[in-house]
Amino acid sequence: MIVIIGAGVVGLGIAWRAAQRGLSVTLVDPAPGSGASHVAAGMLTPVGELQYGEEDHLMLGIDSRDRYPAFAAELRELTGIDVGYQREGNLSVAYDGDDLAFLRDQHEFQASLGLRTELLTGRECRGLEPMLAPSVRGGILAPDDGSVDPRKVLAALLQACADVPIVRQRAREIVVEGGRAKGVRLEDGTVLAADQVVLAAGSWSGGLDDLPVRPVKGQIIRLRSPRPFLTRATRGLVQGFSMYLVPRPDGELVVGATQEELGFDGRVTAGGLWELLRDARALFPGVTELEFAEVKASFRPGSPDNAPILGRSGTEGLVYATGHYRNGILLAPLTADAVAGVLAGGDLPEVARPFTAARFAPVETR
Repeated sequence: MIVIIGAGVVGLGIAWRAAQRGLSVTLVDPAPGSGASHVAAGMLTPVGELQYGEEDHLMLGIDSRDRYPAFAAELRELTGIDVGYQREGNLSVAYDGDDLAFLRDQHEFQASLGLRTELLTGRECRGLEPMLAPSVRGGILAPDDGSVDPRKVLAALLQACADVPIVRQRAREIVVEGGRAKGVRLEDGTVLAADQVVLAAGSWSGGLDDLPVRPVKGQIIRLRSPRPFLTRATRGLVQGFSMYLVPRPDGELVVGATQEELGFDGRVTAGGLWELLRDARALFPGVTELEFAEVKASFRPGSPDNAPILGRSGTEGLVYATGHYRNGILLAPLTADAVAGVLAGGDLPEVARPFTAARFAPVETR
């Protein structure tokens, strides 16, 4: 028996893949599919969002991004749900000269790694996205990046896991006896016995094990247009501040997201929304005419290096699948395959091996 703590996109993906391998799985989550995965924008942009020093993370993201066509097709065949996978590329745009200088440096870094990107003039950017402001100075197109609708991914995974039991309680404790994980104690005191436990509780993971995972608050806005406002996911730099807009075929436009180190403060604030709308308007003046659909806040699970924590822990029978920060949706296909493989007795794939808990002290792994 395997107990997976957390039924967001990561936990559900692992449960689905583990069940496909013939493993017996139970999920524990008080509100499946309602956390950070539900609020996420769904950008699949490992190249467009590459930062210096993240080469290992880049390769992990590209590997998972490239699994998405088959992942989406398999879910659609099984459930009939189209998860909104699009591969129209990612456009990064610069508001002023300093922002453009940053993007030029980023393009040189991308090119040094052999990545396929194109440096564009402001006119060329507006040719791709006519709603951009005339003042936009230039940008970068990463043609292999894309996006997906996380809420449809969650709906499909929940349906794919229809035969997997879900205990709708919060996990209180991982039960360890003799140095081995033996189960999960629920909030009502009941213990679910397990041969293996997967910790996929997102921002709450640090409260269940000695693991350096913290909540990073993100506020996000959903707007609605009578017709698609953009063609592709677009990241903007506005006087050094980063934001993004992700379109849906039905006219929804996701605008995000703040990054706030405020613990589990789930309030939506006027200041956070103002910053997002201010920067969105600087790049796309037409957003002020769109209808408000939703505003929400949630918590990204951040590790010290903001990269995921995967694989076996120092406690026998306890497996990690957490700390995905802003990339839970992007990394869901690879995490599901990799962790299901570990649960079946295998090892992490090579691309995921830099992301065990061994890179952090004092957490011990083997």
